[in-house]
Amino acid sequence: MKRRNFLQLSAIAGVGLSLPMSGFLNACTNHPEHSLEFKNLISGLLKDWTDGMLKVQINNPSNLDEHGALGCPSCSHIHGRCMDAVYPFLYMADKTGDPKYVEGAKLVMLWAENNVSQENGAWTVIKNPKSWKGITVFGAIALAEALYYHGHVLDDETRAAWTKRLEKAGQYIYNTFTIDFTNINYPGTAVYGLNLIGNVVKRDDFKAKSKKLAKEVKVYFTANEGLLFGECKKSSSKLSEKGLHGVDLGYNVEETLNSLVMYALKEKDEELLLILTKSLNSHLEFMLPDGAWDNSWGNRMYKWSYWGSRTCDGSQPAFGMMAHINPAFGTAAVKNTELLQRCTADGLIHGGPGFIEAGIPPCVHHTFTHAKPLAALLDHWGHLPEINSNTNLPRTTADGVKHFKDLDVFLFARGDWRGTVSAYDAEYHYKYDFRQASGGALGVLYHNKVGLLCAASMAEYHMVEKNNQQLQPGKDICLTPRIEVFKDTIWYTNLYDLPATIASKDENGTVELVANTKLKNVDRKEITGTASAFDIVYNCNIERVEIRVNTKQDIAEQTAFVLPIVSPSSEVVTNINKNEITIHKPEGLVTIKANAPIKVKEISGKRTFNMVPGVEALPLEVYFEEGTKSLEITVQVS
Repeated sequence: MKRRNFLQLSAIAGVGLSLPMSGFLNACTNHPEHSLEFKNLISGLLKDWTDGMLKVQINNPSNLDEHGALGCPSCSHIHGRCMDAVYPFLYMADKTGDPKYVEGAKLVMLWAENNVSQENGAWTVIKNPKSWKGITVFGAIALAEALYYHGHVLDDETRAAWTKRLEKAGQYIYNTFTIDFTNINYPGTAVYGLNLIGNVVKRDDFKAKSKKLAKEVKVYFTANEGLLFGECKKSSSKLSEKGLHGVDLGYNVEETLNSLVMYALKEKDEELLLILTKSLNSHLEFMLPDGAWDNSWGNRMYKWSYWGSRTCDGSQPAFGMMAHINPAFGTAAVKNTELLQRCTADGLIHGGPGFIEAGIPPCVHHTFTHAKPLAALLDHWGHLPEINSNTNLPRTTADGVKHFKDLDVFLFARGDWRGTVSAYDAEYHYKYDFRQASGGALGVLYHNKVGLLCAASMAEYHMVEKNNQQLQPGKDICLTPRIEVFKDTIWYTNLYDLPATIASKDENGTVELVANTKLKNVDRKEITGTASAFDIVYNCNIERVEIRVNTKQDIAEQTAFVLPIVSPSSEVVTNINKNEITIHKPEGLVTIKANAPIKVKEISGKRTFNMVPGVEALPLEVYFEEGTKSLEITVQVS
């Protein structure tokens, strides 16, 4: 494979896609000035990130356990995947001629060989040789890209040694990976990985295995919306009680779809391109107008960081490289990159928009993974389609309600309001699942003027992957809007009601969603001795969002609806009266009214912070008053 034809051939890859030929030919045209603005954005951000990583790189030759690793400002351990930085480091070395980047690349590879490299060719996720080795595919892709595009900046001895090491990693992937041996992101990424490695080390058997996996992955897309599924362990890959597959938006858009798109374009796999086009369009429905990925419902949302997923690569390649098919894909690539830039400080990405103001240190893992796709776009720039943000995202112009049958998730929009309500019941694989937004819960509430207002968190924050998550600072207060009651100190909430149902209608200018749900504990057991069955009614018109909570049963325990409002500590909160408060945001005034007193949950200070999705919030709660069976809460923006 010649370097020039990796994406050059993409212009004719879609001849059989029943799409205008001009759309594909645009992939090879000269870029107008606004595409160059995007290039400048990613170039500047990549330099910022690589310099930030060099600042935290450990240079201590007397301690081989640390020497060369990227130190993490937030975690007490070294992240075994930090060798992924070899690719962005070599890219910068090639483009700037500065030897500090070559040294940085050599050091991360040296640390990996001294600490996480295995005899069978794998790398491990931490220093323990018994730890997870599937991440080998990500390191191998990074090393292969580095050698393929920028290996000439290395001395001959280093280049030869790294190429030999790459072949060993490729052999491990070839021997170990099957389409269903674990979560779909691993074999899905290996589709591109084995093809790329096979070309770098001249192994046709690697490329043949890649082609086999590419054929097999085509059945891993849901029947109605074409969403990529399989984010669950093989032992629990069965359908949920509602017949739904395990789908995680973050992993899909930031990891697996990237590799499948890059493979399909290179190999001109028209059948796969058709599948991916539908899938990308469906996934794009969940991008918020500010470039955020709404993964409030995803079955691995414990890694949701608003801009994406904590340990994945970033969505820029899949959407940027397919912008010739749908210009809105290009908008997605630009908007998400702009969001990543807003979440960057001191050269490192912070895990959400609230980290910087809240003073929460960033995990370096975000940066060394998300730097790779920016380098990839720049390496392919000469053959990319036009990428700009001139085309509206689907959720920017949305109006009405849309039901995703393959998820039992509803998106609603009216005027400037955008929201997500979920009854998705596909869990991951742990004994007590962390519980993403479900049970008829409001996963996201967004307003075009003031931005994010509500965002789901885990029902209870757990270190599902202790090596890949940050500790929760302070008290863990769930950010998902919900009904809750404590009985004998046991927490009951609609978030644990997986069989909950949602009905919707759009009449007389108002979108209405009605969730029929029950209060359950973490063991999925329904509460007794007090009201357990509720309707949560979400009404949305141009002016406001109204939430009504009703029950026909007697309420014998203190029962509340909790409505955490995303709000940094710098925003002024005013108590108008006991039933009304306002929050002064930079772009507008948010007013929350209720038919009962509005209280703030007991916390130190006026805000709580949650790692998922990385925001500060004001945790409001409204209790049913004695003798009543209905609550009414209204949110307005002016």
